[in-house]
Amino acid sequence: MDFVIFVVSMAVLIWGADLLIAQSECIALRFNVSEFIIGSTLIALGTSLPEMAASVAASFDGKSQLAISNVIGSNILNITLVLAAVFLIARNINPHRDFFSKDSTWALVPVLVFILMIIDGEISQFDALLLLLLMGAYILFLLQDAKDVLSDELDLEKDESFSWIKTVPLLLTGLVLVVFGANFTVESASAIAKSFGVSEWIIGIVMIAFGTSLPELVVSISAAAKGKVDMAIGNIIGSNMANTTVVIGAAALVHPMPINASAYLFDIVTMIVATFLLVFITANKLYTKSAGISLVIILGLFLNNTLQNI
Repeated sequence: MDFVIFVVSMAVLIWGADLLIAQSECIALRFNVSEFIIGSTLIALGTSLPEMAASVAASFDGKSQLAISNVIGSNILNITLVLAAVFLIARNINPHRDFFSKDSTWALVPVLVFILMIIDGEISQFDALLLLLLMGAYILFLLQDAKDVLSDELDLEKDESFSWIKTVPLLLTGLVLVVFGANFTVESASAIAKSFGVSEWIIGIVMIAFGTSLPELVVSISAAAKGKVDMAIGNIIGSNMANTTVVIGAAALVHPMPINASAYLFDIVTMIVATFLLVFITANKLYTKSAGISLVIILGLFLNNTLQNI
């Protein structure tokens, strides 16, 4: 029964996030906000909503292992699964944007900051504020950089039939679904872990991380299939940035989160290696199927180690 509740609540969580993303885009377009900004911030932050809701709910319940493992697992899957899928599916990968000089470093910096923060065994509320400040710096960078970016790089169309009467109820519905979906996801995942004698860390880093990474997977594959590789890659980078800063930051603001880094060294190192591999790929413009296969190999090693620890 717990597994059924987990699947249903995860579906509700993702559905709610999808409603929030769609309605946020409508509002932004209604006020003539740049399409690039919408894609780089609203879509990236929106697809990270499931991770944030699940992690905040876990932190509120004192389950810091679920909260942190969810983010680490999502970051790993976004690169080794979602980005790999983009490389393997897209026919012609030739991004207009220089992701190395403009974006990939923003995915690496918060990971390195996160490593420094967990050395003392806890992510404090002060650490949380610093992470949120880092996300603010990234958004400021995007706003300044947006002037040089062509708005037609993203496939977002203005909805001429915009209506507050329609948008506000859908926005609130999405918010309610996200909150309730996150709560039941965490509770059912914790129950599953206890019934099978599996640690909450394993449940968070595999089951919850995979479920909350589905929006990134759907958005990126859809964009790649349409030839919008810039949007697909940008969504992954922005989502990882949001995961490490906003998701962990919001969860730690609710309650300081203790973590025994040495006990989960392999997972943390895998996240670091995957992020450096992302930087290496963008630096050398290795947007090929071979790069996708390399990422899948990292994913295989990660899953193999996780399964051995169950």
